[in-house]
Amino acid sequence: MSPSVRLQEMIRVIRSARTQCEERGVIQRECAAIRAQFRQADNVGRSHNLAKLLYVHMLGYPAHFGQMECVRLIASPRYSEKRVGYLGAMMLLDEKQDASLLITNSIKNDLSHSNQYVQSLALCTLACMGSAEMCRDLAPEIDRLLRTSNSYIKKKAALCAVHIVRKVPELGELFTTAAHSLLSEKNHGVLHGAVVLITELCEQNPESLAQFRKVVPELVHIMKGLVMSGYSPEHNVAGISDPFLQVRILRLLRILGRNNDTASDAMNDLLAQVATNTDSSKTAGSAVLYETVLTIMDIKSESGLRVLAVNILGRFLLNNDRNIRYISMMSLQKIVQTDHNAVQRHRGTIVDCLKDPDASVKRRALELSLALVSAVNIRSMMKELLLFLSSCPPELRAQAASGIFSAAGADVRDETVPNLIQLITTANELHSYTVHKLYRALVADISQQSLVQVACWCVGEYGDLLLRAECDDTEPVQVTEDDVLDALETVLQSHMSSPATRGFALTATMKLSTRITHNVDRIRSIVSIYGSCIDLELQQRAVEYNALFKKYDHMRAAVLERMPVIDKTSPGHSKGEMTSTPAQPHSLDACPTSSSSPEGDLLDLLGGLDLMPGEGCGGDLSSVFSVLLWCPCTVCDSSAQCGLWAYVCFLPCVPLAPSLTVYEKNGVTLRLQCDRQMDTGVSITLSASNSTDGDITQFNLQAAVPKVSLTIHL
Repeated sequence: MSPSVRLQEMIRVIRSARTQCEERGVIQRECAAIRAQFRQADNVGRSHNLAKLLYVHMLGYPAHFGQMECVRLIASPRYSEKRVGYLGAMMLLDEKQDASLLITNSIKNDLSHSNQYVQSLALCTLACMGSAEMCRDLAPEIDRLLRTSNSYIKKKAALCAVHIVRKVPELGELFTTAAHSLLSEKNHGVLHGAVVLITELCEQNPESLAQFRKVVPELVHIMKGLVMSGYSPEHNVAGISDPFLQVRILRLLRILGRNNDTASDAMNDLLAQVATNTDSSKTAGSAVLYETVLTIMDIKSESGLRVLAVNILGRFLLNNDRNIRYISMMSLQKIVQTDHNAVQRHRGTIVDCLKDPDASVKRRALELSLALVSAVNIRSMMKELLLFLSSCPPELRAQAASGIFSAAGADVRDETVPNLIQLITTANELHSYTVHKLYRALVADISQQSLVQVACWCVGEYGDLLLRAECDDTEPVQVTEDDVLDALETVLQSHMSSPATRGFALTATMKLSTRITHNVDRIRSIVSIYGSCIDLELQQRAVEYNALFKKYDHMRAAVLERMPVIDKTSPGHSKGEMTSTPAQPHSLDACPTSSSSPEGDLLDLLGGLDLMPGEGCGGDLSSVFSVLLWCPCTVCDSSAQCGLWAYVCFLPCVPLAPSLTVYEKNGVTLRLQCDRQMDTGVSITLSASNSTDGDITQFNLQAAVPKVSLTIHL
């Protein structure tokens, strides 16, 4: 039985094995026989034995004992043995094996062989498993073969040069001249190898870009020839002339045209020609168009050309091939920020892809749909997204829900800001973490007004924690006083900031005057600027803050101290909203501790009202005034630590009762009598009586009023 038949017989026996154990037994017997024959000096069937061993290697069994036999066969003068030897070297050897160094001389000799097929074997082996040392030794031989007249050898040498450049990038300069000259070849295989080599040279060495940008006209000429050429059976693939070469040229043009106006202008007409003349009904045409789109988007192309590229991607969305639809949405996702209006034209098609049965296509369609949400289309897009949310797969539900929430951006309810601030104040251990995170968000983006307001509030309240850079839950970043003030000034000066947001920023700036040490004069300067602001709210705040700096500087630290914790569960609060009844008193009957002193609560007396437009005074809270009464406790002796207090809120435009009992507890009675009520003022008499045996001292009256005329008689 001849050795070739024995190879076929071995394959048949291995395939007929019924169990893994039986297969291993057959292979072990064959490997033992092959080892015995390798030891014979006059082995005439070495190539057939090595071929069988390579089949065993393909099945995953060890075949390393055949490495030296590969070296012997490569050195053989017979082509049939060289072919198997080189094949074995590519499969059994790699650059980490010491045996690979033994074939360097044989490869060098075969590169100079008179037979082109022997040269081809050596080139393929070097390109497959050549180590860095082998590449350095044989690079001059490859450069010599690139200049030969044999096209068959040139294309092999070009691909071998690509491997050398990847292994030893500094050898790239050796092939620069030869690579340029290969572009004048007519053979498509040589052109393909030349384009791949130039691409690799440009990627490995950016300095060579300037040199190869000179060949852009040649590449454009080659590409036009491919696009406009007639039918060629040798290169035609589904009606497209050599789409493989076209794709390679487009990739190279993309690299050469990136960030370069001259090169981009030279290829704009070509890209428009390819985009309009390539048939996208076949996969080959779609591949060329896809590379064209990527090139248009990556270079400095004209606006009309970019719109054409987006339209091509829009046509891809209608393709029956899911792979094409998928890559189309991936590309649109990358350019939606820079070419938003062009992508918006295909919004309907993108939304339809949410109904695609393929999960990966659905995911990409969801991401792209969320990116297309804008103030103009938010109603229609939310309708489609909510419909998708009701029927989407479970693995996409969380992404869809969070995306819908995030798409709203700054469009949140008015009570969201105070509610979030209230949550922040109650979490003392998270103050440092929160102010660091919100400061970073403030520096990164000030377009979301609600988030900016909360961030400014936190910076003003906890600016000292921010400047310490002490935060265990996030990476500490050293923030200077100037950095914080720069961020707040950016908010104050930005055209995107609403008057309310500027108010938050101005107050935060003022509060920092008691939390920093070296930039108080800068804060004073910032505040004084807004004393003449056209916005009355900002102007009033600035004037009052300037007064704190000048006339009441001794009180500034106390006035601007950290806000107390807001208790949403106190009377008058329900579900995060503040409610009250007009012309009715609000009172506390318990004896509060010193931590709930009236001085702190006086500043927030008007916070208990939630008048809607059309109710009371038409929602004008400026017409509300409050009176706070404080006296020591009559029950216990620790008058310094305990007391009773009550306050009443009135709307002057609401008819008041002639007499109203505000407080009656522990022998103390407080009564208010409205003596006169006009459109511009109110006159109120306060009567306090003590029915206990002891005297009450340290009785105080505090009133918080807006710009109304108020007369109080005691």
